[in-house]
Amino acid sequence: MHILWTLKKAFVKDVLAEITEDKPHYNTLSTIIRNLEEKGYVSHNAYGNTHQYFPIVSKEDYRKGFMNTAISNYFNNSYKNLVSFFAEEEKISADELREILDIIEKKK
Repeated sequence: MHILWTLKKAFVKDVLAEITEDKPHYNTLSTIIRNLEEKGYVSHNAYGNTHQYFPIVSKEDYRKGFMNTAISNYFNNSYKNLVSFFAEEEKISADELREILDIIEKKK
């Protein structure tokens, strides 16, 4: 998705050219993109047997859906559990937590 958001429109070969590490086989990448299309994230323009793909979901909307699913599936729908996880893993600092509290307080 990140590559399609960057390129705006791309053929499978264009997406493949952007991948620098762990390049999948062309057919594997084509299947992944078609799966994204089936899920409603991507659409295409057909040029004969070739398809040019483009995102139909914004990065922000995708992120919201992804995060809501992750919080539901892995953190029992609890943002407290999410933040606690990152604190325990030392992925968030006390200063960052204070900044988050400031943001919350300003919204009130």
